[in-house]
Amino acid sequence: MAILSFSVFVLAVLVAALILGFFVMARQIGILHERVAPVGAMINDSGPKIGETSPVFNLDSLTGGKVSIGNPSNTHTLVFFLSPTCPICKKLVPALKSISASEADWLSVVLASDGDQPRHEKLISEQGLEQFPYVLSEHLGVTYKVSRLPFAVLLDEQGVVRAKGLVNSREQLESLFNALETGYASIQDLVSKTAH
Repeated sequence: MAILSFSVFVLAVLVAALILGFFVMARQIGILHERVAPVGAMINDSGPKIGETSPVFNLDSLTGGKVSIGNPSNTHTLVFFLSPTCPICKKLVPALKSISASEADWLSVVLASDGDQPRHEKLISEQGLEQFPYVLSEHLGVTYKVSRLPFAVLLDEQGVVRAKGLVNSREQLESLFNALETGYASIQDLVSKTAH
Protein backbone atom coordinates (compact mmCIF):
# COMPACT_ATOMS: atom_id res chain seq x y z
CA MET A 1 0.00 0.00 0.00
CA ALA A 2 2.86 2.35 0.83
CA ILE A 3 4.47 1.69 -2.54
CA LEU A 4 1.18 2.48 -4.33
CA SER A 5 0.77 5.75 -2.40
CA PHE A 6 4.38 6.70 -3.16
CA SER A 7 3.87 5.96 -6.88
CA VAL A 8 0.72 8.13 -7.01
CA PHE A 9 2.59 10.94 -5.24
CA VAL A 10 5.53 10.74 -7.72
CA LEU A 11 3.14 10.74 -10.70
CA ALA A 12 1.27 13.76 -9.32
CA VAL A 13 4.57 15.63 -8.92
CA LEU A 14 5.61 14.73 -12.48
CA VAL A 15 2.25 15.85 -13.92
CA ALA A 16 2.50 19.14 -12.00
CA ALA A 17 6.05 19.63 -13.34
CA LEU A 18 4.85 18.96 -16.90
CA ILE A 19 2.00 21.46 -16.54
CA LEU A 20 4.39 24.08 -15.14
CA GLY A 21 6.85 23.39 -18.00
CA PHE A 22 4.04 23.78 -20.54
CA PHE A 23 3.08 27.22 -19.19
CA VAL A 24 6.72 28.35 -19.08
CA MET A 25 7.20 27.29 -22.72
CA ALA A 26 3.95 28.97 -23.79
CA ARG A 27 5.08 32.21 -22.15
CA GLN A 28 8.49 32.06 -23.85
CA ILE A 29 6.86 31.42 -27.23
CA GLY A 30 4.59 34.44 -26.65
CA ILE A 31 7.56 36.65 -25.79
CA LEU A 32 9.47 35.40 -28.85
CA HIS A 33 6.45 36.05 -31.07
CA GLU A 34 6.30 39.66 -29.84
CA ARG A 35 10.00 40.22 -30.42
CA VAL A 36 10.23 38.68 -33.89
CA ALA A 37 8.60 40.97 -36.43
CA PRO A 38 7.26 39.57 -39.70
CA VAL A 39 9.77 39.64 -42.52
CA GLY A 40 8.73 41.25 -45.76
CA ALA A 41 10.56 41.61 -49.04
CA MET A 42 14.24 42.37 -48.54
CA ILE A 43 14.69 45.84 -50.00
CA ASN A 44 17.90 46.91 -51.68
CA ASP A 45 18.86 50.58 -51.70
CA SER A 46 20.23 50.61 -55.24
CA GLY A 47 18.29 51.34 -58.40
CA PRO A 48 15.24 53.61 -58.49
CA LYS A 49 14.26 54.35 -54.89
CA ILE A 50 10.79 53.93 -53.44
CA GLY A 51 8.83 57.07 -54.31
CA GLU A 52 10.87 57.80 -57.46
CA THR A 53 9.49 57.54 -60.97
CA SER A 54 10.70 54.49 -62.85
CA PRO A 55 12.55 54.85 -66.13
CA VAL A 56 10.33 53.96 -69.09
CA PHE A 57 10.85 50.74 -71.03
CA ASN A 58 9.00 49.63 -74.17
CA LEU A 59 9.86 45.99 -74.75
CA ASP A 60 8.78 43.04 -76.88
CA SER A 61 7.11 40.18 -75.01
CA LEU A 62 8.01 36.56 -75.70
CA THR A 63 4.29 35.79 -75.29
CA GLY A 64 3.33 38.36 -77.96
CA GLY A 65 2.88 42.10 -78.21
CA LYS A 66 4.66 45.05 -76.63
CA VAL A 67 5.08 45.77 -72.93
CA SER A 68 5.41 49.24 -71.46
CA ILE A 69 7.01 49.50 -68.02
CA GLY A 70 7.14 52.85 -66.22
CA ASN A 71 4.59 54.66 -68.42
CA PRO A 72 1.30 55.82 -66.89
CA SER A 73 -1.30 53.05 -67.15
CA ASN A 74 -4.73 52.04 -65.84
CA THR A 75 -3.29 49.56 -63.33
CA HIS A 76 -0.39 49.06 -60.98
CA THR A 77 2.40 46.93 -62.44
CA LEU A 78 4.29 44.16 -60.66
CA VAL A 79 7.55 43.42 -62.48
CA PHE A 80 8.74 39.99 -61.35
CA PHE A 81 12.34 39.09 -62.23
CA LEU A 82 12.96 35.36 -62.61
CA SER A 83 15.23 32.81 -64.27
CA PRO A 84 14.72 29.35 -65.78
CA THR A 85 17.44 28.04 -63.42
CA CYS A 86 15.95 29.54 -60.23
CA PRO A 87 14.00 26.93 -58.20
CA ILE A 88 12.47 29.55 -55.88
CA CYS A 89 11.19 31.47 -58.92
CA LYS A 90 9.43 28.32 -60.13
CA LYS A 91 8.01 27.74 -56.64
CA LEU A 92 6.43 31.22 -56.75
CA VAL A 93 4.75 30.72 -60.16
CA PRO A 94 1.48 29.40 -58.62
CA ALA A 95 1.38 32.42 -56.29
CA LEU A 96 1.90 34.76 -59.25
CA LYS A 97 -0.91 33.07 -61.17
CA SER A 98 -3.23 33.34 -58.16
CA ILE A 99 -2.35 37.00 -57.51
CA SER A 100 -2.71 37.87 -61.19
CA ALA A 101 -6.17 36.27 -61.35
CA SER A 102 -7.52 37.65 -58.06
CA GLU A 103 -6.09 41.19 -58.42
CA ALA A 104 -6.59 41.65 -62.18
CA ASP A 105 -8.84 44.70 -61.70
CA TRP A 106 -5.96 46.84 -60.36
CA LEU A 107 -2.73 44.89 -61.02
CA SER A 108 -0.80 43.76 -64.12
CA VAL A 109 2.00 41.22 -63.66
CA VAL A 110 5.00 41.35 -66.01
CA LEU A 111 7.69 38.66 -65.94
CA ALA A 112 11.22 39.83 -66.73
CA SER A 113 14.62 38.26 -67.23
CA ASP A 114 17.57 38.23 -69.60
CA GLY A 115 19.66 35.66 -71.41
CA ASP A 116 19.00 32.87 -73.86
CA GLN A 117 15.51 33.15 -75.43
CA PRO A 118 14.95 29.39 -76.09
CA ARG A 119 15.44 28.60 -72.38
CA HIS A 120 12.81 31.20 -71.47
CA GLU A 121 10.40 29.91 -74.10
CA LYS A 122 10.81 26.44 -72.58
CA LEU A 123 10.08 27.87 -69.10
CA ILE A 124 6.95 29.62 -70.42
CA SER A 125 5.74 26.34 -71.90
CA GLU A 126 6.61 24.15 -68.88
CA GLN A 127 5.14 26.52 -66.28
CA GLY A 128 2.10 27.66 -68.29
CA LEU A 129 3.09 31.34 -68.35
CA GLU A 130 1.50 32.21 -71.69
CA GLN A 131 -0.98 34.63 -70.05
CA PHE A 132 1.83 36.85 -68.70
CA PRO A 133 3.82 39.41 -70.64
CA TYR A 134 7.40 38.04 -70.52
CA VAL A 135 10.26 40.37 -71.45
CA LEU A 136 13.97 39.75 -71.89
CA SER A 137 16.03 42.85 -71.15
CA GLU A 138 19.41 43.01 -69.48
CA HIS A 139 19.03 46.80 -69.35
CA LEU A 140 15.83 46.48 -67.28
CA GLY A 141 17.57 44.32 -64.66
CA VAL A 142 20.61 46.60 -64.58
CA THR A 143 18.41 49.69 -64.14
CA TYR A 144 16.62 48.15 -61.14
CA LYS A 145 19.96 46.77 -59.84
CA VAL A 146 18.65 43.21 -59.64
CA SER A 147 21.51 41.18 -58.20
CA ARG A 148 19.60 38.16 -56.81
CA LEU A 149 16.43 36.37 -57.83
CA PRO A 150 13.50 36.31 -57.47
CA PHE A 151 13.14 40.09 -57.28
CA ALA A 152 9.99 42.16 -57.69
CA VAL A 153 9.18 45.84 -58.24
CA LEU A 154 5.69 47.29 -57.72
CA LEU A 155 4.86 50.43 -59.72
CA ASP A 156 1.71 52.53 -59.34
CA GLU A 157 -0.41 53.82 -62.24
CA GLN A 158 1.94 56.78 -62.73
CA GLY A 159 5.06 54.58 -62.95
CA VAL A 160 6.28 55.47 -59.44
CA VAL A 161 8.13 52.75 -57.52
CA ARG A 162 5.94 51.90 -54.50
CA ALA A 163 7.69 48.75 -53.24
CA LYS A 164 10.52 46.46 -54.29
CA GLY A 165 12.72 43.72 -52.97
CA LEU A 166 13.99 40.17 -52.99
CA VAL A 167 10.99 37.85 -52.58
CA ASN A 168 11.70 34.26 -51.54
CA SER A 169 8.15 33.35 -50.48
CA ARG A 170 4.53 34.22 -51.12
CA GLU A 171 4.48 36.17 -47.84
CA GLN A 172 7.39 38.33 -49.00
CA LEU A 173 5.68 38.84 -52.36
CA GLU A 174 2.46 39.91 -50.63
CA SER A 175 4.44 42.23 -48.35
CA LEU A 176 4.94 44.45 -51.41
CA PHE A 177 1.17 44.95 -51.52
CA ASN A 178 1.14 45.60 -47.76
CA ALA A 179 3.77 48.29 -48.31
CA LEU A 180 1.54 49.85 -50.96
CA GLU A 181 -1.54 49.81 -48.69
CA THR A 182 0.21 51.17 -45.59
CA GLY A 183 2.43 53.70 -47.33
CA TYR A 184 5.50 52.29 -45.56
CA ALA A 185 8.44 51.06 -47.64
CA SER A 186 8.51 47.69 -45.87
CA ILE A 187 7.10 45.79 -42.93
CA GLN A 188 10.37 46.50 -41.10
CA ASP A 189 9.90 50.23 -41.72
CA LEU A 190 6.32 50.03 -40.39
CA VAL A 191 7.38 48.11 -37.26
CA SER A 192 10.28 50.47 -36.50
CA LYS A 193 8.11 53.61 -36.90
CA THR A 194 5.19 52.27 -34.86
CA ALA A 195 7.56 51.12 -32.10
CA HIS A 196 8.71 54.73 -31.51
